[in-house]
Amino acid sequence: MAAVARNGTRKDSVAGILDRERTIATAGFNRWLVPPAALCIHLCIGMAYGFSVFWLPLSRALGIDAPKACPEMSLLQELFTTTCDWRVASMGWMYTLFFVLLGVSAAIWGGWLERSGPRKAGFVAALCWVGGLLIGAFGIYLHQLWLLWLGCGVIGGIGLGIGYISPVSTLVKWFPDRRGMATGMAIMGFGGGAMIGAPLADLLMNYFETPNSVGAWETFVALAAVYFGFMMIGAFRYRVPPAGWRPEGWTPSGKASAMISQHNVHLNDAHKTKQFWMIWIVLCMNVSAGIGVIGMASPMLQEIFAGSLIGQPGVRFDALSTEQLAAIAVIAAGFTGLLSLFNIGGRFFWASLSDYIGRKNTYYAFFILGIALYALAPTFANLGSILLFVGAFCIILSMYGGGFATVPAYLADMFGTQFVGAIHGRVLTAWSTAGIIGPVVVNYIREAQLAAGVPRDHLYNTTMYILCGMLVIGLICNAMIRPVDPKWHMSTEAVARLQAAGAGSAAAVQPGSFGIGKGGLDVQAALFWAMVGVPLGWGVWKTLQSAVRIF
Repeated sequence: MAAVARNGTRKDSVAGILDRERTIATAGFNRWLVPPAALCIHLCIGMAYGFSVFWLPLSRALGIDAPKACPEMSLLQELFTTTCDWRVASMGWMYTLFFVLLGVSAAIWGGWLERSGPRKAGFVAALCWVGGLLIGAFGIYLHQLWLLWLGCGVIGGIGLGIGYISPVSTLVKWFPDRRGMATGMAIMGFGGGAMIGAPLADLLMNYFETPNSVGAWETFVALAAVYFGFMMIGAFRYRVPPAGWRPEGWTPSGKASAMISQHNVHLNDAHKTKQFWMIWIVLCMNVSAGIGVIGMASPMLQEIFAGSLIGQPGVRFDALSTEQLAAIAVIAAGFTGLLSLFNIGGRFFWASLSDYIGRKNTYYAFFILGIALYALAPTFANLGSILLFVGAFCIILSMYGGGFATVPAYLADMFGTQFVGAIHGRVLTAWSTAGIIGPVVVNYIREAQLAAGVPRDHLYNTTMYILCGMLVIGLICNAMIRPVDPKWHMSTEAVARLQAAGAGSAAAVQPGSFGIGKGGLDVQAALFWAMVGVPLGWGVWKTLQSAVRIF
């Protein structure tokens, strides 16, 4: 039945379908259906990481065979030109828009998400992300860069933020016994989105390419159609557990109670605590160090190892021919793909491990191991060991991804599960900040080193030591995190009132009803997991094919 408004009239039927009360699970629901629903959302919006696949084709959208360049054109002119091709650097601002808007929108609409539920949030995220792609396609068709920025960067960025946090609170409540693993499974999808989307976009552009088009706007439209279908499936498969539900036979572990609170902190109070800001800095430092490396991974490998990548050790980057530069660029692309694979795997591995060793100890591992590896990276480079260098950065990127996947469980441990999605949304402003700090530090230090005449194979030594310093700051802040002062805890009555208000007409569902949250890989769950697992497996295979060229 459609929901009934307070004045006694029926609500719109579509709105009723999206209401939170329509998503409360009933007897027979399997909680293992929720993670693949989250993956349907995250694998689509995760394509934000892979947008660079469009830059080179779009840089010759008018010239087709070669860019129609206008070197004297300002950025403001570039936004509206219809006669000159866009510069790669100008399109690269899309990343800044993506991740700044992701953090901002997650912070602004996190509270709304908690009230409205994951289905409505997933639905809105799909409209924004897909709508942004369609506006971006129109911008490419008209050759208007401002439309591409507005569609994909701004509107799509809002979809990123809402979609990113849409499953967090729900998964934490469904898996109180495995918080880290549950959020790791979902957030793994965000890292995997580019691994699927980038090669798929490349295939589509090759298919749609004509003598008069590079095939980019057509690819945007095709991706929008695919993503809309997947995101709608994910949104409408979301379910939330009844208030007070717990897995059968599970009780909170007393031995972990020191760092896992059984109380809730209100959204309006969380940011007033020291713990919120310490976790904010912890995430910001971990992400700043990793995101800078992601942005410069390809040129870093090429400039440090140069001829060694093609069996000519000792030949510096500046001495390579055009053909040799093209050959090492292909190898470096494999390095970038390998880092993406470890970024994804680290999200699941480290978040799952945190269920056993604790969230604080997991971040200790990130910072201590990260400091050691960043400090040793110049030594590995001087030794000429590609294997050690690549291995070090694969581990570093696994911890970069692991930091994202572990932080929702860390927040749930500190502040309880009632508002964890909204609190997580506010903490993600640390990601927005890191998205500026990390690339700026790496890029500008590199330029300063080049200007000072530093050889290319030594360009990144100073950068690595500065990134070590960032991780030291994160290590200190992590050490300062203690349980939240009881004065910030909500009363049991206040939590009960909130949960009753959220339950609406479905409040009659008994938390202990037989079969709610039943485990196991039944047929329905197996098919749903296969639906997200097959494309993810294809992405892994394509990545490994590219990565094998490094060695």
